[in-house]
Amino acid sequence: MYLPRLGSCHFSAIALLATLGIVAVLFIGGRQPIAVGLIPHPWDKVAHAGVFALLGYAIGLSSNLRGWHKLAIAFFGALLAGAFDEWHQVYLPGREAGLSDFIADIIGGIFGTAFLAMKSSRRCISQLDVSPMRSPSQGNSR
Repeated sequence: MYLPRLGSCHFSAIALLATLGIVAVLFIGGRQPIAVGLIPHPWDKVAHAGVFALLGYAIGLSSNLRGWHKLAIAFFGALLAGAFDEWHQVYLPGREAGLSDFIADIIGGIFGTAFLAMKSSRRCISQLDVSPMRSPSQGNSR
């Protein structure tokens, strides 16, 4: 399979494209007349949380940072995008900004950041050599 051969630079480039795509859908697609009432209540909150979970995760992957820096960028990037999205909706006919939407954005950002943290910690654990003890003459045949 080709996926294991992809380097981290490919994943960060794909994540950057995903981030830009999500932001474009939010701000360009959100101003289209079809966006008014597209997802009924209460499912719109689930959609907000899902989109901002994906956005936070994609921001973190595209950042090329490590540790808490990656998590901070992921969460605060999603938070900032959510704030701008709600502010943007104030000026769109038929749309309205809401605190409940922003809270759903924050919850989504938390979930995306948490998934990023779990994925990063699993990667670090899998890179450790946890095989049975070997003598130096055996070497590491991985």
